[in-house]
Amino acid sequence: QLQLVESGGGLVQPGGSLRLSCAVSRFNLDGSAIGWFRQAPGKEREGISCISSTGGSTNYAASVKGRFTISRDNAKNTVYLQMNSLKPEDTAVYSCAISRLPYCSSEVHYDYWGRGTQVTVSS
Repeated sequence: QLQLVESGGGLVQPGGSLRLSCAVSRFNLDGSAIGWFRQAPGKEREGISCISSTGGSTNYAASVKGRFTISRDNAKNTVYLQMNSLKPEDTAVYSCAISRLPYCSSEVHYDYWGRGTQVTVSS
């Protein structure tokens, strides 16, 4: 059975950094775009970044552009989200998802979702 497991979340001070990982098992990621999403309490889920199947194309939400970097290692079946210059408004549960398409697209194309990892930015 396919598994997506996010890790790397935690409590960090404003201005700090975290690196999230999304490890996928029992599924070959070679043909799939991968997205990172987040949801804060009382807010709708927000797509924050996506990487194409080859890693040649990436997208970022305006709220994280310039601070977050998405990458992938298909050999390890793992996708990463490096988060720098974190702000309190970045506090949320961060989840990764697998798209049925090889390129970044809307959320409706994501078929498999992880349970998420909590990121809290607070002093």
